[in-house]
Amino acid sequence: MDDESGLPAYPDGEQLAGDQAASGPQPLDLLVWDAPNIDMTLSNIIGARPSPASRPRFDAVARWLVSGAGEREVEGCVFTNVAPGAATGMRGWVEALRSFGYAVFAKPKVHYDDDVDLAMLQHIGERARTHRLTRLVVASGDGRNFTEPLEAIARDGTEVVVLSFGEVAGYALESDLLTFVDLEDVPGAFTTPLDRVRLDALPVQGAWLRPTRSMREVVAANAGS
Repeated sequence: MDDESGLPAYPDGEQLAGDQAASGPQPLDLLVWDAPNIDMTLSNIIGARPSPASRPRFDAVARWLVSGAGEREVEGCVFTNVAPGAATGMRGWVEALRSFGYAVFAKPKVHYDDDVDLAMLQHIGERARTHRLTRLVVASGDGRNFTEPLEAIARDGTEVVVLSFGEVAGYALESDLLTFVDLEDVPGAFTTPLDRVRLDALPVQGAWLRPTRSMREVVAANAGS
């Protein structure tokens, strides 16, 4: 069943609502993962297309989420776009996510603005109605779309954690209401350290931050402007 926004609701929503009405709202730790944003951000940070070795391990993120929840119910949801012709290549990744206990919301990427942000916010709102949202973890560096909604949720008493990279999640670092966790600080999230220099963890002797694009590449890209 679709909600008023026109987006499909989580398939078990009606059953969950009935269960909660009978027993009262249950505490929930909810993780929503903005896959397009995290993937783009990771590419920008390391200056290359992420490889299997440089992509986050969702099983490790699941362990981290569960370990912080205690006896509370946990739910992890990954939101992604599927570009034309990409379905076959993404199928294995989607099935791996499901095997790790994540629900996956997949939306066709037909137009430039076919993002998943609205679906993420809709699902957060739905869970806030059916459960007592104790901890909300949002994996996204998109402060433009998430700052105000997340701060409003935090004012209502939910612990709101932004899980992203310090280079792009200034909205969470600067907020008095949100907690920031760098994705690389999640134990086991990456099998090898990322090729990045974190300004919040510089060595005492300093560090070089190499360019992510060559000067010639930049000049060539802007030649017509």
